[in-house]
Amino acid sequence: MKYNTVIFDMDGLLIDSEPLWKEAADELLLNYGFRLTKQQYSLTTGLRTKEFLEFWFTHFNIPLTQIITDEDIVVKRVIELVKLKGRIMPGVPYIFNFFKQLNFKIGLASSSPSKLIDVVVEKLNIGAYLQVTTSASSLAFGKPHPEVYLNCAKELGALPAQCICFEDSYNGMIAVKAAKMKCIIIPNFEDYKKTVWDAADLKISTLHNFNELLLAGL
Repeated sequence: MKYNTVIFDMDGLLIDSEPLWKEAADELLLNYGFRLTKQQYSLTTGLRTKEFLEFWFTHFNIPLTQIITDEDIVVKRVIELVKLKGRIMPGVPYIFNFFKQLNFKIGLASSSPSKLIDVVVEKLNIGAYLQVTTSASSLAFGKPHPEVYLNCAKELGALPAQCICFEDSYNGMIAVKAAKMKCIIIPNFEDYKKTVWDAADLKISTLHNFNELLLAGL
């Protein structure tokens, strides 16, 4: 088989954490007198926390002097919220079993910091499936740069051409395609019909919908 490796994004794909990120960001930004709309938030989905804050602080003319402290506040709050009310996304157990049965190497490539990745992996009980987890927070570049995917593939001992990746965000999709890997995009319901997803190799509505026929067609 041409493909032998699968790499998953995390936030919004495996766990319904995007609303929790927005909640944590809103709590912080309200201290400065601002609040993001859903549409505004979606523009920066998939970015690392620091880059997310830098973008919106610049947009709202908020001084960057406290950004390191504010980044830490947001991440700690998201971890609290994930532990409290993070929900597994539909099809997660199915898709991990699917690729395990095919003897695929399995990795995770996320913009989130490692301490949050560890919390999510434990909460979803997927640690036994994962051979590698990589965080863009510890790398030189974050999504939409491909480094986190290339790094994950390298640690898995796979070439980019052997990898298929699952994403839910525009920035993540661009990162996958820049890495020269196959991209399966699973957008949220409100954005599903947007043409921006045409850059992906396949668009599906849920992890449950992926199967061997679709895999063979990639």
